Parts: sequence; C-alpha cells; structure tokens
Amino acid sequence: MLYGALADLSVFIHALFVLFAVFGGLAVLRWKRLAWAHLPAAVWGVAIELGGWVCPLTYLENHFRRLAGETGYQGGFIERYLEPLLYPLGLTQRSQIFFGVAALLINLVLYSIVWRRAKPGINN
Repeated sequence: MLYGALADLSVFIHALFVLFAVFGGLAVLRWKRLAWAHLPAAVWGVAIELGGWVCPLTYLENHFRRLAGETGYQGGFIERYLEPLLYPLGLTQRSQIFFGVAALLINLVLYSIVWRRAKPGINN
C-alpha cells in the first residue's frame, strides 16, 4: 500500500513538474525571482522531449509500482498519462518533438515579455 501511494505521489509530482515547466513562465511574469527555478525546469522539460528521453520520475514511479506488486510500464510519463488524452493512436517521435517545441515557444514568448518589462525606461 505504501509503495502504491508513493507511485501515485510520484505521478502527481511529475504532473506538477510538467505543468510548471510548460506554464511556469506565467508565474514568472508576476514573481521574477521564480525564474531561477523555472528556467532549469523548462530547459529540462524541453530537452527530455526533444531528446526523446524518459524522465527519471518515470523510473521512480515504475520502481514503486513494482515494489507494490504492480507491473511497471514501458515508455515515459507523457506516453502513459498524457498521450491517451491527446493521441489515442500512440505517441510518435514527431508528436514528442511537437511537445518540446511548443513548450519552448510558450516559454520564449513569456520570457520575452518578462525581459521587456524588466528593461529600464520601457513602460508597459
């Protein structure tokens, strides 16, 4: 039971991390210092997607699932939890690249706004 709960907790943390990596730039618009945490998270998320790698949190969840007597799964977090919502026929390398590029573009736009607001002499 404990290991099943830890597996579920790792999924929850993983989902929060994905949301933070993709949309944390919105919070940086309000709290500039959050950029120190968000930028590395965004870079990591984009790198995982564009590199076609599996996040270590996926391995952690699978480890806890096996300890709980459940079977782990193949692939990564996106394939397991987000792909059924977005791509019922399967996640491809092309769609993974799309996710990575989308996260990169979202954050580039948000950080360009942060940068523009931070420049002295510009009133927005």
